[in-house]
Amino acid sequence: MAASNRMALGPLVGSIDQGTSSTRFLVFNAKTAELLSHHQVEINQKFPKEGWVEQDPKDILRSVHECVEKTCEKLQKLNIDITNIKAIGVSNQRETTVVWDRVTGEPLHNAIVWLDLRTQSTVERLLKKIPGRNKAYFQSKTGLPISTYFSAVKLRWLLDNVEAIRKAADNGRALFGTIDSWLIWSLTGGKNGGIHCTDVTNASRTMLFNIHSLEWDSDLCQFFNIPMDMLPKVRSSSEIYGLMKSGALTGVPISGCLGDQSAALVGQMCFQDGQAKNTYGTGCFLLCNTGQKCVFSEHGLLTTIAYKLGRDKPVFYALEGSVAIAGAVVRWLKDNLGIVKSSQEVEKMAAEVGTSYGCYFVPAFSGLYAPYWEPSARGIICGLTQFTNKNHIAFAALEAVCFQTREILDAINKDCGIPLHQLQVDGGMTSNKLLMQLQSDILCIPVVKPSMPETTGLGAAMAAGAAEGVGIWSLNPGDLTPVTCERFQPQINPEESEFRFARWKKAVMKSMGWETSEAPANGGTSIFCSLPLGFFIMSSMIMLIGAKYISGAGK
Repeated sequence: MAASNRMALGPLVGSIDQGTSSTRFLVFNAKTAELLSHHQVEINQKFPKEGWVEQDPKDILRSVHECVEKTCEKLQKLNIDITNIKAIGVSNQRETTVVWDRVTGEPLHNAIVWLDLRTQSTVERLLKKIPGRNKAYFQSKTGLPISTYFSAVKLRWLLDNVEAIRKAADNGRALFGTIDSWLIWSLTGGKNGGIHCTDVTNASRTMLFNIHSLEWDSDLCQFFNIPMDMLPKVRSSSEIYGLMKSGALTGVPISGCLGDQSAALVGQMCFQDGQAKNTYGTGCFLLCNTGQKCVFSEHGLLTTIAYKLGRDKPVFYALEGSVAIAGAVVRWLKDNLGIVKSSQEVEKMAAEVGTSYGCYFVPAFSGLYAPYWEPSARGIICGLTQFTNKNHIAFAALEAVCFQTREILDAINKDCGIPLHQLQVDGGMTSNKLLMQLQSDILCIPVVKPSMPETTGLGAAMAAGAAEGVGIWSLNPGDLTPVTCERFQPQINPEESEFRFARWKKAVMKSMGWETSEAPANGGTSIFCSLPLGFFIMSSMIMLIGAKYISGAGK
């Protein structure tokens, strides 16, 4: 690339996209929104016990450093001057909870990932403190039901169960944050003056934040017994938080921060009331912009902060339907069952049969999220016959993602009163064309996929580039670059769609009520836990001994 072309590129913006399964660093042209280069590193997940999901915060931080350095190397090979990178944005997996020592800079425990279930007993204990055990008791303040999903109960569990965290909190050394806070603090200096902050979108997922006053709520902190000096300072989604203190981009401001689903909403340019997007990642998240008003759901959805793009800019809200397992079901087919070798193979297998042959898969590995909020549910596959094979199961897994989306789209339509006429989509799973066609068929509306799939990274870059003091990315509607899209139209009749959806709902009902928070004291299940069965076995043993004694006496 000639020097004149290099000049024509203009200012660039970097974007850290830290997700559940991978970390990426992407660099965009601030004038055209073109993705110039990126690097991706997969993140290991740890499963120390059933239902527990953890990640190493230091591994996450290392992955960010690696992605930044590798992307900069790629840009230099393209003869693109990295000094043109004028700002960096951060998007992150939400709710995932980290606690670290402000003096040493070391994490005090692995991060507890958003879909972790260990806190179910904590939730049950907290509900006992609430009149009528009402899960929605704090929803008017937080937009959220009390659930294992959100950060407050994860932090409560850490304080209750990890002595190092409890001691550090007592000594005023413990810092809490979601992944954005951990990354920004570490990248801006860490123990040597790092900035401990978060943005309103991430704060709104903790259950400690008042989404009206935009402040940490002392009553909520008192209820969960969380020391407020652990909490990060809450900032807007678009302002300069601090400067990079190491690596190839030392001195570049970090000036954008959005939870990943809010970042995707911005990247899809859903700035108007009623616009919605669905992201297909590890989980599945449908957000509908409700403008500057809080809309509270009557159908199992969350009220959350969509974005606040500047200190003096208004806050925008969204209704959200959250599904725990989407792309994770493909990973489960690959890693746990071993029936596929890659995500691409799932599409091929499902396409070979073109039907589930009456097989329905409810991947409630972490219970059911929206619209049910039922932690007792567990995954089931039902409707199996001797004819069912692995291809049908692969098809049923893809259908499950689509059915879950249908449930939350129906809820959004009911809450908003105006049905969506198309669904904008993004995320890794959207590369699966069969999935996108299935989604259109099951929703009975068009599905619209942007040609550039990295909308989460794009949203964080837009927020960073638009920040006061950076000002290289205009968010005025007339200045936004038009996005080319691929459309998927429904190809089955609505009657067939409704029939399949009704069967799915039947399967969902059968998935509920499998688990309780009460575990057997010895960690296992004894046959003597059943009193009738215990009497039967004991009486049988006595009869056998008696029979042997009688037969021996007759000899």
